[in-house]
Amino acid sequence: MTTAGGAVRERTRPVRRPRASNDRGRPVLRRFPLPARLVGYAMVLGLGLLYLLPFVLQLVTGFKTDPDAAAHPLALLPTTPTTAAYQRLFGLSRAAEGVPFLRWLGNSALVAVLVTAGRVLFDSMAGYALARLRFRGRSVLLGFVIAVMAVPGVALLIPKFLVLNTFGIFDTYTGMILPLLVDAAGIFIMKQFFESVPREVEEAARVDGAGVFRIFWSVVLPMARPALITLTILSFQGSWNEFTHFLVSTQSGQYETLTTGLARFVSGGLGGGTQYPLKLAAALLSTIPVAALFFCFQRYFVSGANAGAVKE
Repeated sequence: MTTAGGAVRERTRPVRRPRASNDRGRPVLRRFPLPARLVGYAMVLGLGLLYLLPFVLQLVTGFKTDPDAAAHPLALLPTTPTTAAYQRLFGLSRAAEGVPFLRWLGNSALVAVLVTAGRVLFDSMAGYALARLRFRGRSVLLGFVIAVMAVPGVALLIPKFLVLNTFGIFDTYTGMILPLLVDAAGIFIMKQFFESVPREVEEAARVDGAGVFRIFWSVVLPMARPALITLTILSFQGSWNEFTHFLVSTQSGQYETLTTGLARFVSGGLGGGTQYPLKLAAALLSTIPVAALFFCFQRYFVSGANAGAVKE
C-alpha cells in the first residue's frame, strides 16, 4: 500500500492465535467453572429423580394396603407392607376374587412373539426388495409405504373392524395377529439400512452363483443385525402395548390382553373401590418385559437406529 509521501507500507493482517490443544493436537474444550458445573449436575440429578418418582411410587404402592394407599398416596414407604396385591394377581389369594392377570399375560406374550417374528421377517424382505430390486412401480410402492406412515391409526379403526368382520376373523387370535404382521415403519427402517450395505458384497455372492433370496438370507441379512434388533425391540414394544387394534378386533374376555384387561380393570369392570395397589402392581408387571428387552439390547438399538443415516 502506497502512502501520500511515496513510502510503501505493507498491509497488516490480524494475527490469529492458535487454539489450545493437547499433546495429540486435538482442541481442548473449555470447562465451565466449578459452581456452574455443580448447578448443572444438580439440575440433571433433580430431573432424573423427578422422572423416576412415578415408577418408585408405582413400586411402593403395590406393597400397600387399600386404606394405606388411599390415605397416603405419595408416601415412599408403606405403613404395613403386604403382598396381597401380587397374590391376588397370580391367583394365590382366597380372600378376594382373583384377577385374570395370567390369562392377559399369556395372550399378550403370544401375540407379541408372533407379531414380532412376522414383522422381522416380512419387513426385512419388503425392505430389501425396495432397496435392491428394480421392478415397475417400485417408486409408487415406496411412496405408498411412506403415505401409510402418515395416516393416524385412529382413522383406521372402523375399516379394520369392517374388514375383520367381513372375513369372519373378528374375536379370534387370527384377527388379533394377522393385521399387525407388517409395519410400514419397519419396512422403511430396513430399506434404509439395506441401502447402506455395499453392493460389492452382493455382486461377489452373485458371481459365486447365489440367487436373490440366497443373497438376502445368507449374505445381507446377517449384516443387518443392528437393524434387526432395533426392529425387534420396536415390534415387541408396539405389539405388547397395542390397545386400539385389540379394542376393535376382540370382544370376548378370553382374548383380552394386558392393555385391554387393565383398561377394563381401571374403569371398574372387576370390582368397586379404588384398589390402587392392585392396579399399580398389574401395571408394573406389564412394563417389566419391555423394559428388560430394551436394557438388554440398548447398545444395538442405538447403533441400529443410526444405521442407514450415511450411505457409503
